[in-house]
Amino acid sequence: MISTKMGDDGKTFLANGERVDKDNIRVEAYGTIDELVSFLGLAKIGLDVNEKTIIEEIQKDLFRIATELAKGEKFIELIDKRDVDRVTKYVENYEKKLNISSFVIPGAKKESALLDVCRTIARRGERYIVRLSKVENVRLQLLAYINRISDLLYVIARYLENDEINKISVSDL
Repeated sequence: MISTKMGDDGKTFLANGERVDKDNIRVEAYGTIDELVSFLGLAKIGLDVNEKTIIEEIQKDLFRIATELAKGEKFIELIDKRDVDRVTKYVENYEKKLNISSFVIPGAKKESALLDVCRTIARRGERYIVRLSKVENVRLQLLAYINRISDLLYVIARYLENDEINKISVSDL
């Protein structure tokens, strides 16, 4: 049942059963990650298979992050150093193909502009997770991962804007 009416009072349940206000920083953190997953779904529509595959991996990872954030103090490690290292490798491989020397104004192409929107949502999610870490335990891998995701979205967006670059194969990454 979707409409339980249990949230009509402005409260929700965390995955650990705790009832909190819907503007609780933990809810803000995993809610922003959920928003990012949805926007990535929109952004991947026009992407080539290589970038689409990467974005789908990231969406699955973000579901795991949201789940971990929703658990409250019951630590379950769904993202680890291997995940951070995998995304870091993607960033490094895209950077090798680019000559990024300055910031850009988003909007050169629809696909890159959508990824730039996703990047800013990732940054907002990161800020919420940092705020959460000041009052509750948050594993550093979550912060590292979400930071790396915004880097990855930035370099993929720049890559998409540059038609002269040879396409990177997922197998190269």
